[in-house]
Amino acid sequence: MALPPTAASAAVLRSLRSEGVSVSPVSDGIGVLDAVRSRDPALLVLDVELPGPDQAAVLAAVQTEAPNVPVIAVTPRERRASLLGQLRGDRDDYLLRPFAVDELAARIRLRLRLGAPVENTVIRHGELTVDTELGEVTVDGQSVSLSPTEFAMLMALLADPGEVVSPDKLASAVWSEPASANLVQVYISYLRRKIGAERIRTVRGEGYVLEP
Repeated sequence: MALPPTAASAAVLRSLRSEGVSVSPVSDGIGVLDAVRSRDPALLVLDVELPGPDQAAVLAAVQTEAPNVPVIAVTPRERRASLLGQLRGDRDDYLLRPFAVDELAARIRLRLRLGAPVENTVIRHGELTVDTELGEVTVDGQSVSLSPTEFAMLMALLADPGEVVSPDKLASAVWSEPASANLVQVYISYLRRKIGAERIRTVRGEGYVLEP
């Protein structure tokens, strides 16, 4: 993970390590290239304003030397346009600064999940279809755009389709930091608006069920 040594990056490090994810922080562009060459990372988080070589050149070098490594680029809004031309739409992602720690952690988990080897990348549940490799969701044949957090919550529900999933279990699957039942309820409401309220049933006092 190539981020300046701030409180936010330290919080991301702690949360990922608590989940058993091995994280190797570096603090400049030279360190990024050395890490990619020597450590074979599963994913790279790259701040485009790190000290050292121009980070556009660093990103290009990473994509050339390690084409299978997904990149999440952290960028200020004013550099977004120039960055987008470098990102591979099927593999990379970006996050605008300032960012929430849980948002970056959710995007990291999603990219790692999409990059993991699986036998079947398409999950079907009734009229709901999720392509975990592409991160695409369709409902009744219509494409639905989900945020990384909403996607992570849907995947947590799909892990136990037709079964009651408690708010605590959803929270631990979606967020790296402790999250309240109220926050889970808020994101359940967001998800219901996008995939259909009837597809997520509330079982009072127990949790939520993803219906076919």
